[in-house]
Amino acid sequence: MSTVVADLGWLALAIAALSLILTVGRRIGTRLQLRLWGIPEALVAGLLGLLLAPAGPLPLLPPQVMDLWADLPLVLLTLVFGSLMVGKPLLPLGSLWRPVSAQVSLALVLAFGQFVVGGLAVLLILQPWLGVSPVMACLIEVAYEGGHGSAAAMGPSYASLGFPGGQDLGLAMATVGLLSSTLVGGVVVVFGRRRGWLLADVQAKAAEAAATEAAAEGAAEGTATQTDTPPVTERPTDSQEEPQFAPQSTAVSAPATGPAAWAVNLGLAGIAVLVGVVLLQALRLATAPLGAGVALVIDALPVFPMAIIGSLLVRWLLERIGLSAWASAPIQSQIGTLSADLLITAATAGLNLKLLQADWLPLTVLAVGGLLWNLAVVLLLAPRILPADWFERAVIEFGQATGVAASGLLLLRMADPDDRSEALPAFSLKQLLLQPFLAGGVITVVAPLAVVGWGLPAWSALCFAVVLLAGGGGLLLARLQPAAGASGAAASGAAP
Repeated sequence: MSTVVADLGWLALAIAALSLILTVGRRIGTRLQLRLWGIPEALVAGLLGLLLAPAGPLPLLPPQVMDLWADLPLVLLTLVFGSLMVGKPLLPLGSLWRPVSAQVSLALVLAFGQFVVGGLAVLLILQPWLGVSPVMACLIEVAYEGGHGSAAAMGPSYASLGFPGGQDLGLAMATVGLLSSTLVGGVVVVFGRRRGWLLADVQAKAAEAAATEAAAEGAAEGTATQTDTPPVTERPTDSQEEPQFAPQSTAVSAPATGPAAWAVNLGLAGIAVLVGVVLLQALRLATAPLGAGVALVIDALPVFPMAIIGSLLVRWLLERIGLSAWASAPIQSQIGTLSADLLITAATAGLNLKLLQADWLPLTVLAVGGLLWNLAVVLLLAPRILPADWFERAVIEFGQATGVAASGLLLLRMADPDDRSEALPAFSLKQLLLQPFLAGGVITVVAPLAVVGWGLPAWSALCFAVVLLAGGGGLLLARLQPAAGASGAAASGAAP
């Protein structure tokens, strides 16, 4: 009994300390207006936690607290995805085909391109100079796409394939990716805002151009039809009277804003997560008879992809029974934002800086190569295959493909604070389609086996073929559907 009480005490202390550090970090970030420079407040809070960690200059946080923080990222990320779709009306699948297909094409280019970049770096630089294991070519994808969880999960597999240092290097790479996704991604958002790539800027320019054109046409038409007869003003008929308001909906009203609304929405997000847990367990039971190889892949899958399904099912059920008003979009957004901020704070505060000192040369080569690839795809390819809100869709992919999904959500909120774009629904459905395969899924597990079994050149060539097919398919789709991508194509002319 005393052990349980002690554990609960440490848990309470860990949550209180994390909340306090995040609050202080937000205050500092707001006071210094760091978001204007692309620096998220959560990262400031994480750096504060890093200073107070046992290995920091002010070791005020006990190791027990840091151990609990190390388990939080996966839990918080699951809550982020559990709240994604609960507050958003479901759209017809037909209207989502174009944006989701383009999003899938971009994500495939990013992920398989990371395998290609890693393979080239190992074959041309790291193996000839340092004699590293060919399995090291998989580290960019497992660390950037998958993050700390995937890097830790793949450690035993790397060790069995003769690469015992793979887990440590993967965790260090994930650390670099997490920092790069927020810092570099923030700079990209600031750069995009100055170049006028954000959807709000594009819409403002389009509205201004339309107003100017309409005014010019009106002036020309007035000059052409001007007569001495004064215009006749007709009294509007009954059908032209002021529009009548639509009748009030008979749906069950939502709870008043405040603690009741927060309790209901937290409960809805929790139900979505619970549905995801049940679905994952059902998937594991269903695939257990298929053999140990399949079981190894399924067991490596995290919960949060299934939480997206849970979020969609909860929203669908609410709409079917007429209770969709109970799901508050602002509250669900705040739940996701708070969870993402807590995640980044805990992950940054728990960095093991000693990992960055070991094997710094191969780590630097892979990290820089992966980062340059992600930037090139986002800035050069994305505006040519994505719809009008290409920048918002691309920046969330950059955060996901460099750090974690929460980093992408954070960058999206920086680029689209008013939720004007359709980036979030497209990204969520893309995650639902690709998460079982990439970022810790089937491809991530199979990749080192393929490198050892087929050889690194053959695996890299296969990944390069996927990059060409996915990129070419995205460009072809954009050309075949000009109506959906006309604005994106116009924006691509302004992109580098």
